[in-house]
Amino acid sequence: MTFANRAVRGTRAACVLGMTKYGYKLMSEEHGPLELLRNAVGAEQAGFDFVAISDHFHPWLSSQGHSPAAWTVLGAIAARTERVGLATAVTCPTIRYHPATVAQSAATLAILSNGRFTLGLGSGENLNEHVVDEGWPPPRERQDMLADAIDVIQKLWEGEEVSHDGPYFSVDRAKLWDVPEKTPGIAVAAGGPRAARLAGEKGLGLFATEAKPELVQGWSQGGGRGPRYAEVGLCWARKEAEAVRIARERMSFSLLGWKVLPELPTPASFESAVRCVRDEDIAEKFACGPDPERHVAAVRKYIEAGFDHIVLLSAGPDQEGFLAFWQKELEPRLSRL
Repeated sequence: MTFANRAVRGTRAACVLGMTKYGYKLMSEEHGPLELLRNAVGAEQAGFDFVAISDHFHPWLSSQGHSPAAWTVLGAIAARTERVGLATAVTCPTIRYHPATVAQSAATLAILSNGRFTLGLGSGENLNEHVVDEGWPPPRERQDMLADAIDVIQKLWEGEEVSHDGPYFSVDRAKLWDVPEKTPGIAVAAGGPRAARLAGEKGLGLFATEAKPELVQGWSQGGGRGPRYAEVGLCWARKEAEAVRIARERMSFSLLGWKVLPELPTPASFESAVRCVRDEDIAEKFACGPDPERHVAAVRKYIEAGFDHIVLLSAGPDQEGFLAFWQKELEPRLSRL
């Protein structure tokens, strides 16, 4: 059965999943632009509610092998899809990009997608931002830069001429001439309490990669509104051992944690840092293999932590196999959670 033939069933099933929405992660580090486009179309046909794309200049590891321009790919996806939501997961609007250019790109994409776009923002990683040779600030300063950038973006989305003299960014008489009728939502990535409070205080959505209820609590107490995104790392394959091998080859960097992930500058640095990662470490971190209950258990942790937009990241080359697994095995089980 093709994805197109499954589309009606997938869309109907997605409607009964209650308040939780499910997204498919477009790993730009693992797939080239044409593959990403095909995967996004397949995800829509398979019944996912949205797709979320990583916005990188470099892959984490050379074994991943790709890193196309996310915004160009999103434009193609907007033209080739009709229903599925689109999101960046996430864009850093402070060094490699200026927030004014991010505001313009996001506004244009929101128009092209008929209001389906959500702008995921974060304070970035040295891996991607050092390429413009502007230095790499300490964590607190990066978060303050993000707050200033968000102010610039939101002002420009109002469609009026903006001059902004903030602590980090200046804008001189800038105006977006094409703004969407519906302002895009913003979700802010948080790996710790300060970033979660920032998202809450700005009244924005939340994006996380760990099932930590304290992130949701801090965000909510700060005044957060909107969706609560969480990325769940999985690795589907027909054999568990094969899934563990793939995840170790392509996703071992994620075991380093958010004290380290933003700081290393190159794929070679990450490859040196993960040399001691073992198969058992991978199996503990990721739901690996063909057993759907193992994947459901991984997702359940995030739902119980308070997240309502779950992004499924399945590492590996066989994305068509994963999408079929989602429809046949995962989606029916998740609808019963």
